[in-house]
Amino acid sequence: MSKAHRGKGIRELAFRGRGTCPVCLRENTKILYEQEVGEGDAKKKIQICKTCKAAVKHGKKSLPTA
Repeated sequence: MSKAHRGKGIRELAFRGRGTCPVCLRENTKILYEQEVGEGDAKKKIQICKTCKAAVKHGKKSLPTA
């Protein structure tokens, strides 16, 4: 059976969901995962790549400051 709708959600995003990850600075990678940065009222949401999301979750990398 074909997979005709695979990736349909990212086709509608700007640059098809690709850009530069602010954590690892990799270029032209899919940045689809939201992460909150900052404390208190200065919280801001940024988009990061899949590998950085896992690394932040496990404490291997830290997020940039807002």
